[in-house]
This record gives sequence, C-alpha cells and structure tokens, in this order.
Amino acid sequence: MSGEFFPGIPTIPFEGPKSRNPLAFKHYNAEEKVGDKTMKEHLRFACAYWHTMRNGLADPFGGATAERPWDDGSDSVANAQKRVWAMFEFMQKVGIDFYCFHDRDVAPELNDLAASNAALDAVADELLKAQQQTGIKLLWGTACLFSHKRYNQGAGTSPYADVFAYGAAQVKKALEVTHRLGGEGYVFWGGREGYATLWNTDMKRELDHLARLLHMAVDYKKKIGFKGAFYIEPKPREPSTHQYDSDSAACLNFLREHGLIGELSLNIETNHATLAGHTMMHELRVAREAGALGSIDANTGDELIGWDTDQFPTSIYLTTQIMIEVLRMGGFTTGGLNFDAKCRRESFEPVDLFHAHIGGMDAFARGLKTAHAIIQDGRIDSFVKDRYSSFDSGIGAKIEAGTATLEDCEAHILATGEPSTRSGRQEMLENIINEFI
Repeated sequence: MSGEFFPGIPTIPFEGPKSRNPLAFKHYNAEEKVGDKTMKEHLRFACAYWHTMRNGLADPFGGATAERPWDDGSDSVANAQKRVWAMFEFMQKVGIDFYCFHDRDVAPELNDLAASNAALDAVADELLKAQQQTGIKLLWGTACLFSHKRYNQGAGTSPYADVFAYGAAQVKKALEVTHRLGGEGYVFWGGREGYATLWNTDMKRELDHLARLLHMAVDYKKKIGFKGAFYIEPKPREPSTHQYDSDSAACLNFLREHGLIGELSLNIETNHATLAGHTMMHELRVAREAGALGSIDANTGDELIGWDTDQFPTSIYLTTQIMIEVLRMGGFTTGGLNFDAKCRRESFEPVDLFHAHIGGMDAFARGLKTAHAIIQDGRIDSFVKDRYSSFDSGIGAKIEAGTATLEDCEAHILATGEPSTRSGRQEMLENIINEFI
C-alpha cells in the first residue's frame, strides 16, 4: 500500500548538515556508527500510535484541526484497520522501526467488553500483517484506563470494585495482544491513579489495590509466557491533583514497598519530569542508579504552560543529557525512545508529522554523538571521581564500607582538625559541555 496515504512524500533520506531539504535528515544517519553501535541500534526510535494516528490536535480552548484524509472519523473496525496501514507507511518512510499503542488507540471501544475485545483482535490481525510485511516491531503496548467515564475516579485505585475488575480485564486483553504481536514491553501509566481531594480518599487502600493489580499482571505475564519488560510511568499531576506515580523516586519507593521492585522498571517522560519539578536528567539518573531505567518517552514540555504539552524534542542540551544517561547504563535492551509527542495545533497537515519526527530524530542523533564524545573525553568523569576521592581511603573508605562509627568520625576530626573543601567548578564544567555542543 506504499504511496497511498502520504502521496508525494518519499522515504526520508540522510543528506547531511548542509542540506536545506526540509524532508531530509541532517544528522540522523541510521547506519552510522557511534562507538560500537549504529545510531539505529543506540536510539531505537518508536512512533506513538495515539499521537501520530489519533490525536486531533484539540486543546482546552478549541476542537480538532488535524487533517487525516485516510480516516473517515468513524469508530468502525474497518476504519481502524485502514488506519494501521497509514501508520506503517508513515513509519517506513520516516525510518522508524518500532511503535507503541494503547488498546483504545488502535481499536474502538464498543458497547461491551466482549465486543471491544473482538474489535481489538480484528485490528491486531491487521497489525500483525503489517509487522510481517515491513519488519517494524512493537516496542510496547498498554491499556487505556483513563479516558472512559467509568475511570473518572481511577482504575486500579477506583473506590468501586467493579471498575477495578473492568480495568483488570482490560489489562488482561492488552497483555495478550501485546504478547501476540511480539511486544518487547508493556507499560502501566496511571492516568487517573491518584486523587482530587484527600477528604474522600483512603490512600493506603488505594495504593494497596494498585499494587494488587500489578501483582495480578505479573502473575498473568508468567502464565501466558510473555517475556517482555514491565514498565511503570511516572507523572505527578494532571488530570489528578496528585497521582501516586508522581516521579521516579516515588515509583521506586512504591515498587519496593509492595514487593515489585524486580518485576517493573520505569518508562520516563520528559514532560512528566517537568511537571514534577525535576529535570529529565534527574529522573533518568534516579532510575538508572537504582537499576530501573527501562525506556523513555521522548518529548518535551513548555515551561510557560502548566500542562502536558507533549512537544517534539528540539533541544540538543536535553537530548545530550538523556543520551549520557542511556549510554552510562549500557544502552537500551527492551526499551527505546518513543516519540510521545504531537504536532502543534497550527501544524495540522499530514506532512507536518514528517517535519516533527525528522526534527526529533535529528536532535537525538546530535545528542547521541555529543554524549558519546563527552564520555570519551573523560574530563567530566575525572572531575567527579576526584571530587569524591576522599572516600577512597582512610575514614572515607571506612564510612562507605559501613565499618565507621560515630566515635571513629569524632576521633578523626579531633586528630585532623577543620575540614577543607574545594570549588565545585560548575561554570567550568558547563563550559566543557558547551565545547561539544
């Protein structure tokens, strides 16, 4: 079906930084090696079905603007199946090897669960055909447990057992379809797993219920033989006043408390980090140092707007910081860089999907090369190592080994006197980063 949905748009070529062709890569050269891997292997780009195919570009003050000529606007299974081929043609032309979806993005929600499951199976048939014809793979799937009105007070944290059970049934089916499509992971995003006010909330009970849902999913994953990774995605607020998966540290604490720390790692999104009051580098570092950085939703937010704007990443500083953390963990395994991002409401033509993804992919290509060069250069690492060198011997080594006592610390200071410190050299280090960017 090549050429049917995006006529006149060729496969996007790499033309280098001197090119002025808006439909060409300037920096992303899929087969170019950075270190011991190609860019394609390092970055593992994925396309978000919900934004690319389903986002109408509405905002709180106006309706949809997106032009999608292949979509008749109906909730029919036939329309959903047709949409699959538009998605895969787009991915082939832009050179993206993975995609991600919610169950209700790819197939319509119908009048009852059995009908919705049948619709999802029918569209999954088409997705499987498209995967087999193109070689494109499913990075991860998930269930949409936040849009339908039944989930207005949460799914796993709903005060109503029937709603919990419906959400659990939806997770079961989404897991089965993800497994059938060879998905490399499955994400739990608690879009409404939180509260609007504590006056009507039993927080402990809700958190226990959410953990119960995750344990059920872990058990079912093993039962059906799904080998993919499980991820939980942090987000602090919007639409809830407070969401329980508020940031990386909160998610890790929740997983540890409920005996899930070895079963789930984190899928971290830049815009969610911003809403949590953190940098993306901070959120990734927290997860990486806990051995729990699994995958990344690659987008950015507008710091002047207080909601989740899901913009395509264009900052080379941002992509460099992200790729430094990815390289330091040894690269992705089952995860990747999923463009959980949408065009702006004013960018409504189909070609704008290409411009947006080209820009994001080029930004990450530059970030990858910059991050690799910074690590190879070694000056930042050497400075940090030297800054903590007092813990490599003497009283510092005893502290880190857990053998030092309060008495030992007192005796050391009485013998050595007032400690001395050295400059943190922040400005110098920032200048070094700028040498590469």
